[in-house]
Amino acid sequence: MDLVAQLGQLGVIPVVKIDRASLARPMAEALLAGGLPCAEITFRTRAAEDALQQIAGAHPEVVLGAGTVLTLDQARRALAAGARYIVSPGFDRKVVEWCLAMNIPVMPGVATPTEIQMALDCGVSLLKFFPAEALGGIPLLEAIAAPFPEVRFVPTGGITPDNLADYLRRPMVHAVGGSWLVSAKLLNAEAFTEIARLARQAVDIVSGIRSQGGDA
Repeated sequence: MDLVAQLGQLGVIPVVKIDRASLARPMAEALLAGGLPCAEITFRTRAAEDALQQIAGAHPEVVLGAGTVLTLDQARRALAAGARYIVSPGFDRKVVEWCLAMNIPVMPGVATPTEIQMALDCGVSLLKFFPAEALGGIPLLEAIAAPFPEVRFVPTGGITPDNLADYLRRPMVHAVGGSWLVSAKLLNAEAFTEIARLARQAVDIVSGIRSQGGDA
């Protein structure tokens, strides 16, 4: 199974802002314990690169990505540190084209039909819808997705256990990104048991949707 298919099968991508790289390995182990072998480490802190290296070295089974990638330099560093896919909050042609040239899955962020068309022009059809809830949530996602049946989205921003199932039921949704699974508060408190519980809860929600015939 390729990486994009793995993300779709998992249904939920934990989005992690990490301030201390020493927390990366136990955080990944908590997600694994919860049945969610996936993490997107955002380049919002100086610890991101080290965190990627630690997880990639200790747990290569984790589907590991780098998020908030804004520059080519960050993309190169993320790949060298062990990231297997790249996520950006917006569309940057240079980053997208470099990732495609390196055969690395890239998920640029979009919020408008114009940005979707720009991504499609580059040959990318798996897109981050960000910030999902602040933009208008499911109604806006359905509206902008309608002219682009070939596009699949990963809504991120404002997703919680309360609205997760609603997003996953939408046929254009490939997976969702969620920061609630590994919030800064939980991570800094080293609340790994709670992180594992939230991961299990998310996995159960995905399983429940699929058992009902929903498209996650």
